[in-house]
Amino acid sequence: MTDTHAHLDFLEPGELAEVQAHLPELRAVLTLGVDPSRWEKTLALAQGNVYAALGLHPTSAHLLSPEVEEALRHHARHERVRAIGETGLDYYWTPETQRAQLRALDFQAALAEERGLPLVLHVRSKDGSAEEDLAAWLRLHRPKRVVLHAFGGHPALERAGLEVGAYFSLAGPLTYRKNEPLREVARRLPEDRLLVETDTPFLPPEPHRGKRNRPHYVRFTLARLAEVRGLSLAEAEALTDRNAQVCFGW
Repeated sequence: MTDTHAHLDFLEPGELAEVQAHLPELRAVLTLGVDPSRWEKTLALAQGNVYAALGLHPTSAHLLSPEVEEALRHHARHERVRAIGETGLDYYWTPETQRAQLRALDFQAALAEERGLPLVLHVRSKDGSAEEDLAAWLRLHRPKRVVLHAFGGHPALERAGLEVGAYFSLAGPLTYRKNEPLREVARRLPEDRLLVETDTPFLPPEPHRGKRNRPHYVRFTLARLAEVRGLSLAEAEALTDRNAQVCFGW
């Protein structure tokens, strides 16, 4: 199993010890540092089968400065870094920083291309406007390798993602009882574009809703993906492991 999106630096020491005890169950984990205060800790956690991605989350986009740009360029050269991000557009929490979010997104997309790394994208809004804007951005910029993190099934973003050859990373919401629309999307996405993730410690899958997520809980999302695709668990595991390896190069 591969967890392509976690935030291990958000975990308390006891939680982290539990996660580390379960790491042998996973082929790889990508842990993401989402603002400058988290980059060094994220890199310190990137050992063994844990790899790192570094970037500015859209809610931290206002922190972008020449000094932060240079620091991210420096840290992105680390041998354990396998992606840039997560970046993107978030109009749910910080709609007032839309311009700053676009500047930070453009910078990180350029850095990902410069380093030959995938770009991990976050998107969230109450009315779908951020998803529409990110779809337009994808069509305009056409990044070479991009991951739509915790993909929620927005139609415009699905179409744009398919046009640019994006990877669609499915998280805990795929398992939620009332989320049949997302499962329908998961049935039709190209098999070589599918990834699974936890977004630890957020978005826990059934049967752990209401609790803090863990990378090894990716098995529940993987099992639901196998079910909706008509695959065995072993087939779904091999498929998503292979896709993650191609995308992130570990």
